[in-house]
Formats: sequence, C-alpha cells, structure tokens
Amino acid sequence: MGAMAGPAVRCAAALAALGLGAVWWWAVLRLVLSGDAGVLEGAVAAGGWGLSLLPVHCVPKDSVLKDSVPEGAVPEDEERDH
Repeated sequence: MGAMAGPAVRCAAALAALGLGAVWWWAVLRLVLSGDAGVLEGAVAAGGWGLSLLPVHCVPKDSVLKDSVPEGAVPEDEERDH
C-alpha cells in the first residue's frame, strides 16, 4: 500500500490481516489440540507459515538507489563488493 492509501483502505487491509491471522491460529490450534484435524488445517497452517517467510520489506534495488543515492555516488555496499 502506498503512502496515499486512505483510511478506508488501511482499515480494510487491517481487518483482512486480522481475519487471516484468526484463521491461521484456528488451524494451528486445531492441529495441536484436536485428534481429528485434517489436510485443510495442515494446509492453512503451512501456507500461513510459508507466507511469513516472504521478505516483504525488500524492494527492487533500482528504486532504492534512485531515492537514496545522489547521481554519481557509489553506495557503500557496492564499494565493498568490488
């Protein structure tokens, strides 16, 4: 979501995240506490865990370089690589 996202969009995203988190916890607790949990619960739990591994904080290198490095300057991490 961009910086221009309105309050309604942010609220909807927060509610969606809360709902998906509740479904994930339901699946995990059902797997741990119930003897009759099945494939659905396992798939939801594994899928949620897999999503948590995504590096959502990463952005394409070009956009970072354009925004934070003056023209002609070499970023510090690129100096060390060469």
